[in-house]
Amino acid sequence: MIKLVLSDMDGTFLNNNGDFNRELYRDVKKMMKEKDVVFAPVTGKQCERVEELFGEDAEDLWILGDSATRIKHNGRFVYESLLKNELGLEIIHLLEEIRLDHTVIACTRNGAFIKDNLSSEEASIVRRSYAQVKQVADFNEITEDFVKITIHDPDLKCFETREKLSRYFDQAYIIASEAAWIDIANANVHKGTTVEHLQRLLNVTPEETMAFGDGYNDIELMTRSIYSFAVRNAVQDLKDATNFITRSNEEDAVMRTIIQILSLQ
Repeated sequence: MIKLVLSDMDGTFLNNNGDFNRELYRDVKKMMKEKDVVFAPVTGKQCERVEELFGEDAEDLWILGDSATRIKHNGRFVYESLLKNELGLEIIHLLEEIRLDHTVIACTRNGAFIKDNLSSEEASIVRRSYAQVKQVADFNEITEDFVKITIHDPDLKCFETREKLSRYFDQAYIIASEAAWIDIANANVHKGTTVEHLQRLLNVTPEETMAFGDGYNDIELMTRSIYSFAVRNAVQDLKDATNFITRSNEEDAVMRTIIQILSLQ
């Protein structure tokens, strides 16, 4: 019996416009409540941005946000793992040495920091995933530990950039979810480890869990679910790591699959 549903957001739950079928979601939410099923977005997006997206429907969500480095439930953080400030700044400095034309997003408990000379186009892309955005002239102004560090590269060179960070592979979790995005978190902290923490909190097993994803950073997520689904638009490596393939994100795949599975229990 399914007790927990996990879903990546961009490219999975959300359509290509970054939105979702809200009328259908309310039907799904009602069904999940009737069957005592918990829904948890698992995403690179800032927790507060997820709350913005769902609006009044954000109540009772377990949000595994900020690249699954934090868990937030009804306005309260119940888990987080931070990257030490010194290490984070060292990685940022190397990223700036590698290239100056990709966007570095340095996230702390107090928001996502971007450079004050960032183009309006790139700043707009950042705000699609972050509700609390602040500008700095120099990342050295940040004295807090980091929730995560993210890179957006419009030139799609993130796989190459990740390899140039190899000296830090044993000190931080560094993943290129696709050619345009890299996420950097504390060592051994990713969607799989944070979902495992949530499952312990809720006393739920992988056999009672359903998960959906589309990218390379969702592979660990699938290890925590027997009912693992790749959307049709997912990368092949993720499809190979899941037990099932469902429709695309443009076809409300996550919600329609939830309805189909939960109607059987």
